[in-house]
Amino acid sequence: MAFTIAISKERTDFKKNYWLIGFMVFFLINWINSYVGNTDSSNWLLENTLVFIFLGFLFSTYKKYKFSDLSYLLICIYLCLHVYGSKYTYAENPFGYWLKDALDLKRNHYDRIVHFSFGFLLAYPMREMFLKWLKFPAWVAWTLPIEITLSISAFYELIESAVADVFFKAQGDAYLGLQGDIWDAQKDIALAFSGAIIATTIVSLIKKIGNINEVQ
Repeated sequence: MAFTIAISKERTDFKKNYWLIGFMVFFLINWINSYVGNTDSSNWLLENTLVFIFLGFLFSTYKKYKFSDLSYLLICIYLCLHVYGSKYTYAENPFGYWLKDALDLKRNHYDRIVHFSFGFLLAYPMREMFLKWLKFPAWVAWTLPIEITLSISAFYELIESAVADVFFKAQGDAYLGLQGDIWDAQKDIALAFSGAIIATTIVSLIKKIGNINEVQ
């Protein structure tokens, strides 16, 4: 079974797509594990609200619109990173502490990794959506993921702060993961923005080097 990318013409039906089934099983195992033994159930539920919405979008649109296997892989990796962070809270993530000790960092940077991954891992699926589903020109499919990543990141930081302040005051610090950095939100936005730029640049370089025509 061929592993599809954005410009692949065919999409394998779910029952025959062992790549997609494998990605789903892997994510579900990680998602269940993130809940079992989590350090704060209220924070876990809050962190995973967007996961429920995102999965609902993927399932509800699957019959009409199917991403490529590469896009589903990138989405799976991002969601696994996110739910792993929700198990311990981003600020208390064990992997982040390991990096802090190994690289002699001043803070737990796991939240920075996930914010960067938002742009770096999801820019390609967004590009595919604009290119394959909406039939936008290739140059538009290149710029929109960057612009949308910046917009969503900024909007998310605003919503995140408002929700934490109004509904979850007790979990606010853990949910926001500021760790004493007053510029945390701005840095998170910049990392997501940078990740999207890097991802789309890599795709464009591969397209140019391989002389790939994206016009469908």
